[in-house]
Amino acid sequence: MGDFRPRTVWLGHPEKREQRYPRNVINNQKYNLFTFLPVLLFNQFKYFFNLYFLLLACSQFIDELRLGELYTYWVPLCLVLAITIIREAVDEIRCYLRDKEVNSQIYSKLSTRGTVKVKSSGIQVGDLLIVEKNQRVPADMIFLRTSERNGSCFLRTDQLDGETDWKLRLPVACTQRLPTAADLLQIRSYVYAEEPNIDIHNFVGTFTREDGDPPVNESLSIENTLWASTVVASGTVVGVVIYTGRELRSVMNTSNPRHKVGLIDLEVNCLTKILFGALVVVSVVMVALQHFAGRWYLQIIRFLLLFSNIVPISLRVNLDMGKMVFSWMIKKDSKIPGTVVRASTIPEQLGRISYLLTDKTGTLTLNEMVFRRLHLGTVAYGMDSMDEVQSHVFSAYTQPSHDLPASRAPAATKVRKTISSKVHEAVKAIALVHNVTPVYEANGVTDQAEAEQHYEDTCRVYQASSPDEVSLVQWTESVGLTLVGRDHSSMQLRTPTGQILNFTILQLFPFTYESKRMGIIVRDESTGEITFYMKGADVVMAGIVQYNDWLEEECGNMAREGLRVLVVSKKSLTEEQYQDFEARYVQAKLSVHDRSLKVATVIESLEMEMELLCLTGVEDQLQTDVRPTLEILRNAGIKVWMLTGDKLETATCTAKNAHLITRNQDIHIFRSVTTRGEAHLELNAFRRKHDCALVISGDSLEVCLKYYEYEFMELACQCPAVVCCRCTPTQKAQIVRLLQERTGKLTCAVGDGGNDVSMIQEADCGVGVEGKEGKQASLAADFSVTQFKHLGRLLMVHGRNSYKRSAALSQFVIHRSLCISAMQTPQCPSEPPLSPTHTPTHHTQSSSHVPGQPQPPPQRAVTHCIVDFSSACLTSDRSCDLSAAVFSSVFYFASVPLFEGFLIIGYSTIYTMFPVFSLVLDKDVKSEVAMMYPELYKDLLKGRPLSFKTFLIWVLISIYQGTIIMYGALLLFDSEFLHIVSISFTSLILTELLMVALTIQTWHWLMILGEFLSLSCYIASLVFLPNLIDIYFITTVSFLWKVTVITLVSCLPLYILKYLRTRFSPPNYSKLTT
Repeated sequence: MGDFRPRTVWLGHPEKREQRYPRNVINNQKYNLFTFLPVLLFNQFKYFFNLYFLLLACSQFIDELRLGELYTYWVPLCLVLAITIIREAVDEIRCYLRDKEVNSQIYSKLSTRGTVKVKSSGIQVGDLLIVEKNQRVPADMIFLRTSERNGSCFLRTDQLDGETDWKLRLPVACTQRLPTAADLLQIRSYVYAEEPNIDIHNFVGTFTREDGDPPVNESLSIENTLWASTVVASGTVVGVVIYTGRELRSVMNTSNPRHKVGLIDLEVNCLTKILFGALVVVSVVMVALQHFAGRWYLQIIRFLLLFSNIVPISLRVNLDMGKMVFSWMIKKDSKIPGTVVRASTIPEQLGRISYLLTDKTGTLTLNEMVFRRLHLGTVAYGMDSMDEVQSHVFSAYTQPSHDLPASRAPAATKVRKTISSKVHEAVKAIALVHNVTPVYEANGVTDQAEAEQHYEDTCRVYQASSPDEVSLVQWTESVGLTLVGRDHSSMQLRTPTGQILNFTILQLFPFTYESKRMGIIVRDESTGEITFYMKGADVVMAGIVQYNDWLEEECGNMAREGLRVLVVSKKSLTEEQYQDFEARYVQAKLSVHDRSLKVATVIESLEMEMELLCLTGVEDQLQTDVRPTLEILRNAGIKVWMLTGDKLETATCTAKNAHLITRNQDIHIFRSVTTRGEAHLELNAFRRKHDCALVISGDSLEVCLKYYEYEFMELACQCPAVVCCRCTPTQKAQIVRLLQERTGKLTCAVGDGGNDVSMIQEADCGVGVEGKEGKQASLAADFSVTQFKHLGRLLMVHGRNSYKRSAALSQFVIHRSLCISAMQTPQCPSEPPLSPTHTPTHHTQSSSHVPGQPQPPPQRAVTHCIVDFSSACLTSDRSCDLSAAVFSSVFYFASVPLFEGFLIIGYSTIYTMFPVFSLVLDKDVKSEVAMMYPELYKDLLKGRPLSFKTFLIWVLISIYQGTIIMYGALLLFDSEFLHIVSISFTSLILTELLMVALTIQTWHWLMILGEFLSLSCYIASLVFLPNLIDIYFITTVSFLWKVTVITLVSCLPLYILKYLRTRFSPPNYSKLTT
């Protein structure tokens, strides 16, 4: 497919393409059919933990290093890999099915055979596509035709850039003039498009029709584009596809999904390295105690293999299976219905989040604007008093225009009329100063033409570039003044009495981010009056309106309530004033140099001493329980950053409304900077402020990160809340990456749109919210929720439990392996061993001895060592029998095992697996308590459940218990060495079961079942192991009391210590449970 290059695209003729273009498919998969196994195995064995066991298993193919049967090493390793492969395969298949659903969406395509259906994945560059209203645009296209009479359409782009404003798009003039859409195939025309790039706000291209007379050439800009992932908001559009697949603007703004590894996996990997270091040290010490005799290097390797249980392979199996259980619990939680776990490898990450980065539109808000407040200075109207406004508007159009003279009217009437006229003027201004267009659609009863002719209310919908505008016009309709018609030059309003008011639009000054205001000049056709109406942000309108003493105070009050405040004003113009203005305005627009500055200067000449009419307060409705959820996250020690593509004022209002920024919290709005010097000055000003929220735009953020990345991130991380507005998708991902690098803390990104995919994939945990605008974010996320409020329970309950359970499970599995390894490790004898060449006569076996049967050692061997069999076992061509081999492994530093391979495998599986794994059901507090006291989550951010301190404690416990069990068995056995195995192994099993009971904090019936099941499996298996355990001896009273004593000595002190700690230094959660 080569590099990105410009292209010439012929309309309706994909076969004329000059180069190969990528297929139009969405692919969120990490692997394909050929890379699945190689990449998966590489990702598994690049970590020390798995590589160690691979080398361990491979070493058993060498005869001199073999310690047991091959299955004792390969079966556990293959089991670990099988579980991982199955889990990853299931995740990949699910991801494939989700992608297939999106790629299989059907669209209409114009062809020489007429209109045909085509899948999204089958769309090619050059295809002429028909996209209906409310349908997702499947590929980047040039806009050719629309069904709208006004020759334009609106796009919803919040899935692309995060902006809630609808975008106006214009078709190519040449193709819009064609009689029918089918004529597009009859003309000879092409589009020249620039090379694919990441910029979603600009486009350069040309449209050429060769068969015209003369040939037609039109320039193309961003206004002529329909980018993929946007949604057509009005009419039906026809476009020609210019980019597909990986060349889409939306795809180029997203990063490839990375393989995420949980922090607990990395910590366990680090602990296994420490254990391996201990394993090497112990092995070298064992050989050193033999004075490095014989082939000592082989002995070191054999000791490494012998003590390999120190690094437990079952740890990985237990952790992976535990994660699957945690994922299943999340899915089945009835209090967060619809939650989906798409990455089952990192559920415990949810328990250690330090930074939460969230989108605004559709994530925190519903993107539904509601009019809340009208303030006239002397009186304010809320939602509960809108009927008064309605009555004032009604009276303004029902009473005669010439009322009683003021001198004859009572004082009360004068006041009432003054308020009534003020309300009427305010409502009229709000109904006129906007860019809203009413559109009429057929509703099954009335067709479109009839609805448009009679202004049918049931068929009318409003279209605008901003939902704020629509909410204002809908409010004026609710109080009696309805916008029923509009085109480029006129506007029609309907009064409560049904009268139609006609206004001519003389000039329109659209809203810009620089001016922060919009204006309109209209002429009332009934009276001929010319009026200039303007509305905008209070910061700019304060200097435009006439002096007053209430504007600043009331704007502050409404902003603190989380309302978006607009100041509405008007100015009456005479015909002469307007003609003078128009002449200067036209002259300014014809200027070649400094056109925008001259135009702005002419407009500003009108913006003086305007009459302040009212303030409006509009609220972007928050999703359910957003405020309490953010409060929970804040109390849990999680810092919340809002990253949005929306404008600064909107983002700031939402942050206040959602209580992301608290009422008494100072806000530092980072002013716009473009140079290094400006950024330096602004950062110094910001540094002098303490404990204040930061609001910064994407442009200023880019400058700061370019020159002062470290300083900016250091200051921003100290803020209780950060709002980044006008952010591109790439910037969102960059902020996540910088937080990870600078703080080393875990991040969680939450979003609902295609513009959030990069951020979600970059974060340690990505959460997608399934909203109205599609599933692109939720498909790319690790976890998918239906509402933002579910995030609280996902983190506080499931994240916390998953992390604590994973930490307990991993440390207990390490303890289980260290225990048996401590028993395996030979103790230093009271006398040094003799030379390997010296063989005492009392150790010569009799000819009557049956190989494989245990032989009683001399009694004095209990108290001191006499002979070293290690060299004999290594140099002899025949293998040592069980008696000599096990006996020498315990007393003479020989590298042979204490327990047979079956016992070791059984110990890690059926004998202890069920109770140990049941720790995944344990919990310290109920879920209701965890939600009520989010401060409990804060304790986890320090990583205390799994730390070097807790690891060392478990190591000491393991050494203590292993030593007690081994010495106890040595001191209490009688004449048969086989009894040592019986006593020590039984004590070991019972000790592990009791230790599980000691660790559990909340019992579950499956835990009790696991304990009894494991004990039953052990007792039942004794019947089938006569060569390993003396079945007759274990039924004696002697065996029972010896095992009881050893088990009590190994466990009772730990129970006492736990009681003392709970009594005198209880953990935080225990105070809540009581």
